[in-house]
Amino acid sequence: MKKDLYIFLYLISFSSSIFGQNTFVHDSLLLQQIQPHAIPNLEIPKSNSHETIIYHNAYSFSYNETHEQANWVAYLLTKEETQKAFERSNKFLPDPEVKTQTANDADYKSSGYDRGHLAPAADMSWSEVTMQESFYYSNMSPQVPSFNRGIWKKCEELVRNWANENDSIYIVTGPLLQEGLPTIGENKVSVPNYYYKAILDYRSPSIKGIGFIFPNAASSEALENFTVSIDSVEALTGIDFYPSLPDEQEELIEKAKCIECWQWGNKTNNSQPTSGKIPVSEANQCIGITNAGNRCKNKTTSKSGYCKTHEKQKTKKKKK
Repeated sequence: MKKDLYIFLYLISFSSSIFGQNTFVHDSLLLQQIQPHAIPNLEIPKSNSHETIIYHNAYSFSYNETHEQANWVAYLLTKEETQKAFERSNKFLPDPEVKTQTANDADYKSSGYDRGHLAPAADMSWSEVTMQESFYYSNMSPQVPSFNRGIWKKCEELVRNWANENDSIYIVTGPLLQEGLPTIGENKVSVPNYYYKAILDYRSPSIKGIGFIFPNAASSEALENFTVSIDSVEALTGIDFYPSLPDEQEELIEKAKCIECWQWGNKTNNSQPTSGKIPVSEANQCIGITNAGNRCKNKTTSKSGYCKTHEKQKTKKKKK
């Protein structure tokens, strides 16, 4: 199962990187033509009849009782809300709004996992109430410490910068929940293998979307290496993000993986292409799968996404 998931995940990365590069100029120009509408609760994914959506002051979520954590957490983050007003409470509490009860301190104690925020506390620091709500166990998921304090934290900081730069952005984040996951504690809290984010900037003139998929593991890779289209996140999670968008807009925004449309730390990217040339890619991690079922660690500049060792995998996939 895990090997199949690795293959699926990096097939997504392959198709997104290849076709995304070839359509960057075309898609970015189309994105600039989108006229935003006033859409209430735009951040809320499509729910099914078995889901109950719980609304807190700053974020909403769908709780999964089987896995004792949220399927997703969704919220709008504005530029004003990125201004820190309150310190972390560090007071983890069961969520009183979850009638079936959530995980608790005992579940995580001595487990070896961090109580990882889905909606980060720093995004909720604009009021005392929202800060405390961010420490509800409904907003926690068991994360490898080096992941939670490393690449996941870096992504949270980057997303906060994007909210500041773009005035506001919509964020949906969560774990990839599936059968057979290991568990911790008496309440059997599932330990996910992957986490995701689906992010939307719905303000003119730079409307855009982007997704992230991260393994629950330490990484020193650049954040760009974990980007995918929102469509790809939907394919992996089975969740329909931003369903309230007009259909044509949703299709265009969610299929595009426009890395160049976003600011990346010290990099200066421009969503307004100045020429018809496609930007040259930097060396990225090979998307090939080793015999052990893991992603190849070699670097490659090939447009195929494969290093020389795994170039044959590209041919095999085309034949299928």
